[in-house]
Parts: sequence; structure tokens; C-alpha cells
Amino acid sequence: MIAVLDYGIGNLRSAEKALQFLGADALLVDDPDLAATADGVVLPGVGAFGPCVQALRASGLDAVARQAIELGIPFLGICVGFQLLYEGSDEDPSEEGLGVLTGVVRRLPSGVKHPQMQWNLLDKVAHRESGLLRDVPDPTWVYFVHSFAPEVTADATSTCEYGGTVTASAEMGPVWGTQFHPEKSGAVGLGILENFVGAVRRTDAGAGTGAGAAGSVGTAG
Repeated sequence: MIAVLDYGIGNLRSAEKALQFLGADALLVDDPDLAATADGVVLPGVGAFGPCVQALRASGLDAVARQAIELGIPFLGICVGFQLLYEGSDEDPSEEGLGVLTGVVRRLPSGVKHPQMQWNLLDKVAHRESGLLRDVPDPTWVYFVHSFAPEVTADATSTCEYGGTVTASAEMGPVWGTQFHPEKSGAVGLGILENFVGAVRRTDAGAGTGAGAAGSVGTAG
């Protein structure tokens, strides 16, 4: 079971539906106990960094996210959910991120329209292996909606150009993240999500856990 963490920040069904389209047992989950049984975890995010941090903490799902990462469970952050994996953000310096990835989320360069709300070319970082981007054309088009992005660090696996070089995705072991929206990026985006689903299935098969306990599932409105 892949838990799409529902911490009350908006409609998260597009990520859930895209994963289900690929044949994954994906569910919107707002119950920390149920989320803790998942074989894979997706942390979406829309809106602003600060309110998302606060909502994740209030839901109790921040502890689930940390536990999944510590246990090596495949984990995917999308958009603001990706930003939450970093230490903090210029958007709200008073709030700390999960601190899983080193670096800070920065405002997009000046001189370009904010937010970036468009298709843009994704460029893979040379000589950087990426499970998430396996078999993805280089370059290729994906869809972005954001005004902030993580600074480019050694964890970056792809970038885009928007007034300068901007981090588009990053990986650290089984922790993967995209600043763009794979669920809104057509066939390429589905291929990226399929790579994540494949990683979840391989991990589950290796562990032999067959998690996916029954329970009540909360959904976004």
C-alpha cells in the first residue's frame, strides 16, 4: 500500500488517482497509525511552506514521514511536499522543514514571472544516477507551479532553467522528490511515478511484509 499523506492542505486526489492508474494500491491517508503500515509514502503539498509545515505537524503525520524515511521505506515528496524535506525555506524562515535533505528552499530568481506556472524542460544532472528518472528522456518537458525551489545541492538529479538554474528533482537513497508535478506531466510524469511504484514493489517483495493493513482512510475534500 502506498500512503498519500492527507494533512488537510487541499485536494490531493490527483496524485492518488495517478498512482492508482498505474495499478498501485494508493490511498489518501490521514490516520497516522494506518500510514505507518504503508510500503511507500507520498508527501504532496500545495500552497505555502509555513502552513504546510504547521498542518503536517498538527496532523501527526510528520512523525510518520520521519519514521518511513528512517526505516528506508520508499518516499516521494511532490512540490511543497518536496520542499518540506529540506532544512527550511525563505518563504517562512520561522518554520523548520524535516531536514532530511541538506539545504534551504529559495525564492525563484528575479526577472521572471512568479510563480512559474508552465511546462519547462527537465535536464538530468550529468553523471548522477537516478532511480526516479530511469528511462525518462533527457531533456523532457514537465509541469511546474511554484515560486520557490530548493537550492541546487549534491542531491539534485535534475534541474530546469527559469531565470537561472533551479532544482527540479533530488534523491538521497530511497528518498525522492520533485519540484514539478509528475501527476500533471502527461506520459512522462506517469513514467516517473511508475519508477516510484516499482521501487515500492521491489522493497516490499524484498522485505516480504505485504503491508497494506485494512483501516479507515481519510480523504481530502
